[in-house]
Order: sequence, then structure tokens, then C-alpha cells
Amino acid sequence: MRTTVNTGRMDEQPSQEPAGRPLDRRAELSEFLRTRRARLKPEDVGLPDFGRHRRVPGLRREELAQLAGVSVAYYTRLEQGNGRNVSAEVLDSIARALRLTGAEHAHLTHLAKPKQHKKKPSVRPQQVRVALRELIDTFDGVPAYVVGRRSEILVWNRMAAAVFGDWAEVPPQERNWARMVFLKPEYRELFVEWEQKASDMVSFLRMDAGCHPDDPRLSALVGELSVKSEEFRRLWATHDVKEKSHGVKRLHHPLVGELTLSFESFRLVDDDEQSMITYHAEPGSPSFDALRLLASWGTDATRAGTSTPQS
Repeated sequence: MRTTVNTGRMDEQPSQEPAGRPLDRRAELSEFLRTRRARLKPEDVGLPDFGRHRRVPGLRREELAQLAGVSVAYYTRLEQGNGRNVSAEVLDSIARALRLTGAEHAHLTHLAKPKQHKKKPSVRPQQVRVALRELIDTFDGVPAYVVGRRSEILVWNRMAAAVFGDWAEVPPQERNWARMVFLKPEYRELFVEWEQKASDMVSFLRMDAGCHPDDPRLSALVGELSVKSEEFRRLWATHDVKEKSHGVKRLHHPLVGELTLSFESFRLVDDDEQSMITYHAEPGSPSFDALRLLASWGTDATRAGTSTPQS
């Protein structure tokens, strides 16, 4: 008989969270452009480097403006956070000059040209379709969960609980990947490359902030993590953004030891603010056998997965 542990009920999601001040979109745009410009060296873009005469890191504003084919005054206004009336063509030129990735280009567009018909942030809990919840419960031996806005974990299956810990025992307002990665010591032990996981989480929140700078719950989350985690403050200040649709995670599980799992992320077509994440191990590998062992232990593995991993 199947044991279901997928988040419990949607009405357990937090109905109220501490409100935070909306993020300053103009300041975000200014800092993003400045940090992207600072990481480029003249030789990276075919410009001469005058060495000791260069007083600031990276390209100068006038150099970037020249590469993008806009006036220095125009680019300066944009870097000061004034993206009003900027065209998509100009943003494309600046993105090319700054060597932005696809995720960075999208983030720049969200900051410079926010949607004009934004709705007020909803206070209602995020909902996951019943059919999708039922689907991930059928994934025998495959850890799976759905993540939504602000890195909130919405639903998960028994295997996800066995690998990452039983989130049903976590207060609903704390079922958030960013909070767990930065504030719970057991997750620092669980992820072998914890720094990479932390960087990925901050990049995810940056992308979310670019799309929804007026979200008070997101602002409150960023504020809390900034106060409680020096690592979060450092990573947040880099303004890095990226998206990952697949990759590999190495874990140190408290019961079965080292796990090397490949993950796939599927953004939902009917709700692009939700993604389903699945993990699997290479067939015949030690990690594959370890997942099968966790699956055979059932709820015992789920309970053990919530304990603090031992080093």
C-alpha cells in the first residue's frame, strides 16, 4: 500500500507572512548593469587596456556605450536605473555588449521594462493541480517535488522525503529551499557542494525578484536571510542570475552515505511559476542501489532523512 507524504494539504500553506518593503527596481537595474560591466575586461571585448590608468574594474561606461552603439548619456541614464522608454532593440544591444547569458538577458528585460499590467501580489497559497500531485506519487524510486515562487516547496513524494527529509514535519512557512539551505545546518551537511547549491538558490531568488519586485513576501524572505546569513548577503550582492534545467547533485545522506543524482527541472506550461524537479541515479551505480534501499525502507527512511546528517 502506497504511503503518501506530499506536503499534506494545500490549506497548510502559510496564509500570512511578515511583509517586507518592495525591492527598488531602479536600484536593482542599476546594480545589475554595474556588476555586469565590472566583470568584463577591455581585452575580453577587443579594446586596448591602458593598465594603471584604469581607475575602475571592468569596462568604463563610455566603452560599454560604444560597444552597444548608444550614447554615453543614454547608457548612463539606464545604468542609473532609468529604463523608461528603452526599446527592446537597445536592450538587446546592451546585452550583447555585456556578454549576457539568456537568463541574464531576461532578467535585464524584466528590470528595465516591467510588465505594465501587473497584478497585486496574491496572498492566496500557491496551488498544485491534483493530477500533478497524484503523478509524482507514482514515481517509485524517483525523488520528485514541485517548487513555486520564492523557492517554496509545494508538494513532494515519499522518495523526496527519504532523500531530503520529511518536509511534512517542517512548519509550512519554513518549507522553502532558500531558508533551509542557508539557515538549517543539516542541509549544509547534506549537499557536498553546498556553496554551489547556495549560489543556485540566490540566483533563483534574483530571477524571481526581477519578475516580481513588488512581492512583499519575497522582500521579507530576502530581508530575513540577509540578516541571518553572511553567505546569503555576500551572494546576493553579486547580482548573479542563472537558470538550470538539469544537472548533477552530490549528497551525503545520513543513512546510505554518498549519492550522486542527476536532476531534471520541468517548468509547467500552464503555470510558469511552478517547476517539477526529479532526481535519478545511473542504473547499476552505487547511488542507484542506495535509492532502491531507501525505497525499501519506506517510512523508516523518511523519518531518518529528517535527522541531522553525521559527518
